[in-house]
Amino acid sequence: MTLTIKYFGMTAEASGKTEESFRSNYSSIAELQKDIINKYPKLEKISFKIAANQTIVNDDYLLSENEEIALLPPFAGG
Repeated sequence: MTLTIKYFGMTAEASGKTEESFRSNYSSIAELQKDIINKYPKLEKISFKIAANQTIVNDDYLLSENEEIALLPPFAGG
């Protein structure tokens, strides 16, 4: 399965990337998140939400081929 991972704000700074492709057999967002944090340990200290195809999802969300995943740090309004 191929997933596109997009990083924004502090998550982009922590990973050093704005986007990358992951090829894997993750079944859930929780598995993907664990692997991303293992790859980029600085993300463990950052609070962020995960969106799949532009919708915020929970850890138990089941992944499908070619999904776009976004790591979204807290946003401030103004």
